[in-house]
Amino acid sequence: MTETTTAGPGTGKRLLRYALFYKKPILIALVLLALAVCAEMVGPLLAKRMIDNNILGIERTWVEVEPGTKDSVAYDGMSYKRIDRLEPGEGGAGRLSIVQEGMSFYAYPDALPEGSDAAVADGVLTVRTGAGSIETPVEAMSREQVYAFYKPEIRPLLQLAAAYFGLLIIAAFFTYGQKLMLQTTANRIVQRMREDVFAHTQRLPVNYFDNLPAGKVVSRITNDTEAVRELFVAVLANFFSGIIYMAAILGALFVLSPTMALFALPMIPILILWIYFYRRVAGRYNSIIRAKLSDINAMINESIQGMSIIRAFRRQRKTAEEFQQMNDEFFSYKIKLLKVDAWTSHNLVNVIRNIIFLIALWMFWGDDLGKLVTVGVMYAFIDYMNRMFQPIVGIVNQLTNLETARVSAGRVFELLDEPGVDVDEGRMPRYKGEVAFENVTFAYKNDDYVLKNISFAARQGETVALVGHTGSGKSSILNLLFRFYDIEQGRISVDGIDVRDIPKQQLRQHMGIVLQDPFLFTGTIASNVSLGNPAISREKVVQALKDVGAYEMFLRFPQGIDEPVIEKGSTLSAGQRQLISFARALAYDPAILILDEATASIDTETESIIQRALDVLSQGRTTFVIAHRLSTIRAADQILVLDRGVIVERGNHEQLMDHGGKYYAMYQLQAGEGLGVKVS
Repeated sequence: MTETTTAGPGTGKRLLRYALFYKKPILIALVLLALAVCAEMVGPLLAKRMIDNNILGIERTWVEVEPGTKDSVAYDGMSYKRIDRLEPGEGGAGRLSIVQEGMSFYAYPDALPEGSDAAVADGVLTVRTGAGSIETPVEAMSREQVYAFYKPEIRPLLQLAAAYFGLLIIAAFFTYGQKLMLQTTANRIVQRMREDVFAHTQRLPVNYFDNLPAGKVVSRITNDTEAVRELFVAVLANFFSGIIYMAAILGALFVLSPTMALFALPMIPILILWIYFYRRVAGRYNSIIRAKLSDINAMINESIQGMSIIRAFRRQRKTAEEFQQMNDEFFSYKIKLLKVDAWTSHNLVNVIRNIIFLIALWMFWGDDLGKLVTVGVMYAFIDYMNRMFQPIVGIVNQLTNLETARVSAGRVFELLDEPGVDVDEGRMPRYKGEVAFENVTFAYKNDDYVLKNISFAARQGETVALVGHTGSGKSSILNLLFRFYDIEQGRISVDGIDVRDIPKQQLRQHMGIVLQDPFLFTGTIASNVSLGNPAISREKVVQALKDVGAYEMFLRFPQGIDEPVIEKGSTLSAGQRQLISFARALAYDPAILILDEATASIDTETESIIQRALDVLSQGRTTFVIAHRLSTIRAADQILVLDRGVIVERGNHEQLMDHGGKYYAMYQLQAGEGLGVKVS
């Protein structure tokens, strides 16, 4: 069944709370980003000045000055200086204007009237004004003459170019700093979130994992938190920088030309509407995609865990078909999302940008705007608009990641919102281990009771065996004793104290368990016995292995008890894994020892090793044994026979055999003809 999870209304606030843990570096990064943007925004203004003042500036009116005047130009036996650079007291009556036509320059021996248009054709300069036109024969200036008029501009041009280059370097340093700080902080945020999620899984009750496959839990801790990392690393970085860039560019455009700035204003509401509609359409697809990915991870995990069964029963093709079906569904929704992205991609941004450019150019060449806007202003406007569309493209391209991250964050927070139990760091004295069940009734689901009015008492040092068919409630009794589940009817006590009044971690400090299918962690044999507990010394590990009769066996390995153990101990035999699990329980010196069918999958030789150790190990320790092999519990002080959640017989081996009831029939069935058949 596919799970669907959407981002709740509080997802953004909770992500913000995580970000606030690192608000100082984030603020510093934003300040660096603002400085980088300011440095970059000055560039087009410098370019505009270079074009209008230095490159096209020679077409302004030149005034006759005394020969040798600073920044003056000699032409036709006279000296001229640009009118906008005259010092007080400089300048005579003579005027000169430079007109460019194509690649040629022409000198007009007077000032061009305000608002006039000048054009050269067939050696005749025509000056058109509102009052009429003036025609004057002109000759093209030589290269040397044109260079003479440009020469005073070379030094200012180089200075502005150096300033432009310097600003680029400064902006690059600021950009590097802000990206390093922002992305480092983003990774720290997600690192903290991942640690919180993993830590919370240690607090969740066992029944939570009964309903959610391990693969889906793994998907939330790894894939979903990684998607959240992209939110902080890529999405928010692009959104923050984009907003700052657009705000700075709009401000620069209004400084440059309020008229031209009006062309950029419509982009803001367009972008807001764009994001709104995209989120509405893509949000649903992203929610399904994340759920499908979680299902795929769960199936992969399950397939790997059961690979031997799949091959033994020749289910490879069927499993592959099931996986293909899930993968096809995942693919189809990815394609649907890609279609949405294609419609709202940066190509649409480019279309809008080009439309704005066409309108601006059309109006620039018109009668009104063209007279108010210079070539330099137009160049700066195009430069600024290109710079504005870069962050817009960045924001649009991150919309997919934004929705993915929101949905993933919702899934992560849903896991974090599951009620759990805080890890109790306290310690309690080692209890005796006297256990009592008083009228305990329990159901995993609703009223489907697996235990009904269970009552018995186990004194310190006793061995209590639980027998019965599969589903009779044997394991449920031990699950309740460990408080993997809590009862609602009846009472369970240890040394007279209700287990519900003892913190779970403190209760389990003095309990040890050996399961039918022991779980080993990646590490060594020794580390699997101690589980990294500093309180369990190397000597204690060795002693535990000796007590279960496994030490000499493991010394045959090349590295002894430091022999590496890979995932789940797959390179060890079932008996060797069970002995490690048994030694692990003993190393913790429990007051209550539970053997949950611990000898069910062990060969006869290994079982005899464990049986020899049990007599010594059970001294002063309350031991509960679930066993299918009834021959292994003949020495138990008390045997409880369960049937459909009810204790139907109780007593020791001799008493039950004399009774001739269900236990007697089960024992005779196993002993018959020496087959050692298991009861299931």
